[in-house]
Amino acid sequence: MLRMADEISLSVDNGLITIASSAGPKETADRLAAAIAARGLSLFARIDHSAGAAAVDLALRPTELFIFGNAKGGTALMQSNQTAGIDLPLKALIWQDAAGATWISWNDLRYLAHRHRLGPAVDRNIEALAAGLEALLTAVAGPT
Repeated sequence: MLRMADEISLSVDNGLITIASSAGPKETADRLAAAIAARGLSLFARIDHSAGAAAVDLALRPTELFIFGNAKGGTALMQSNQTAGIDLPLKALIWQDAAGATWISWNDLRYLAHRHRLGPAVDRNIEALAAGLEALLTAVAGPT
């Protein structure tokens, strides 16, 4: 399924949303770290998979995972069904493909709501979180 948001193409595949970034992987990652801080969210982890691969003498194109969020946003989802905690906090993956393009991927919260059979009581939470996450990551991706 393909949608448009703020003129950035969002590709949704099996609950994974991916968009192109206008910057390279390091700049995109640094933009995301700054955007998380600017919005008052907690950055729980920034995992450099490429560095991990290099530490065991393996090659991996730039790939960084961000784990972030806040308890206010996620707690209602876990109150609806605690299994949602396996997919929380929020995650975003910044990665570079073989052609050198940089991408940002994240889990579609609507897909996660379906996966965990979250009740209608959290529909508004899901929509607000999904819109906020999409806005955050499309801003980080910048103009394409």
